[in-house]
Amino acid sequence: MNKVDTSFLHKDQFGQDFLWGVSTAAFQIEGAHDADGKGSSIWDVFTSQKGKIKNGHHALTACDFYNSYQNDIDLINELNIPNFRFSISWSRIMPTGTHPVNQAGIDYYNKIIDSLLASGIEPWITLYHWDLPHDLEVKGGWTNRESVKWFSEYVEVCAQNFGDRVKNWMVINEPSVFTGAGYFLGIHAPGKKGITNYLKAMHHVTLATASGAKTLRKLIPEANIGTTFSCTHIEPFSQTPKDIEAAKRVDTLLNRTFIEPILGLGYPQADLPVLKKLNNYILEDDLNNLAFDFDFIGLQCYTREVVKSSLLIPYIGAELISAEKRNVIATDMGWEVYPPALYHVLKKFNSYNIKKIIITENGAAFPDVLQNGKVYDIKRTHYIQDHLEQILKAKKEGYNVDGYFVWSLTDNFEWAEGYNARFGLIHVDFDTQQRTIKHSGLWFRDFLS
Repeated sequence: MNKVDTSFLHKDQFGQDFLWGVSTAAFQIEGAHDADGKGSSIWDVFTSQKGKIKNGHHALTACDFYNSYQNDIDLINELNIPNFRFSISWSRIMPTGTHPVNQAGIDYYNKIIDSLLASGIEPWITLYHWDLPHDLEVKGGWTNRESVKWFSEYVEVCAQNFGDRVKNWMVINEPSVFTGAGYFLGIHAPGKKGITNYLKAMHHVTLATASGAKTLRKLIPEANIGTTFSCTHIEPFSQTPKDIEAAKRVDTLLNRTFIEPILGLGYPQADLPVLKKLNNYILEDDLNNLAFDFDFIGLQCYTREVVKSSLLIPYIGAELISAEKRNVIATDMGWEVYPPALYHVLKKFNSYNIKKIIITENGAAFPDVLQNGKVYDIKRTHYIQDHLEQILKAKKEGYNVDGYFVWSLTDNFEWAEGYNARFGLIHVDFDTQQRTIKHSGLWFRDFLS
């Protein structure tokens, strides 16, 4: 394969200890939805319901990573990527969400871990990336306080089986997204709606994040333990007091509500009054059990949002002005391409007492151009380059940032968007499962060489 120009940006500029990786999620890549004793997850059920996913797409096969993991690990190796982030399917390990354990699921992830290590690639496990076992959802899912116990038992099983070889762990992925989209708006699994479902899920997920981390620390004392948060740079539409206050409320909701209790600061109720309703679900000692001293925090940033005041939107009194309405360049997800957002997010979160910050997801969905057996995605290449330059800017100004993981390794099942939005460094033909490294993947390979 031809070399791709990386002359204007050098890996060495980021420092020898800077972590480079790529991220994936089990439900989005594995397929094999009921293979070898796997139980059903909320996403299996959600995708089977008519009208939930664009074009009626489903993830029964997805990228078939379950069967083709060795090929994909070989591609990670070919791309010179030293760290691979993947998630574990809870219902593959514990089909009903609780004991008994499915040994075939344990065996499968052991094969992935062993193959990665044999290839010199460091495994980074995400314990929960949105695919709650359906049997637990029948019992209320994250709205049931028992979910904290269910999750801790699952974490214990993973730690006992994989902790001898896996050093790096992420507890829960983007809690604000899966609680907001899945328990308030109903546009993601399990499709619940309403403020009560959302607030219960929010509190129990935050408790579970700390509880899961404590379980890891107890069973794998030397582990590098983190958790990840979705972050978005927020700006007011105008400098009117109403828009500025609206932007502050949205910033509180999207960027502060989940991380601040984890850091021991409690819920930011003063800046988002609807959070005072959480007091209905907070029991004695809960506030003492929300925090954990994480080794690192993963931040996942893709864009910025521009906000204006709106009396029509309940609870936050604000609305987002879409990239389309603002007539700015956007990705296939409709997200504005605005690289400085990553710099602003790093600056913002450096104001907290966080030991290490890793960008655990950043990437873009753009159309691919297939010509003569090659895949051209110049926009994605530029997106990654431009965001790396923002990280360099932050580092040069003394801000803490210790790694960068691209989303994602391959094109995959992009939740409610189905297969329409392609984020991969590697193109997947979903009819044949053929993989082709894109221009962006070749650039990243040469950059990391």
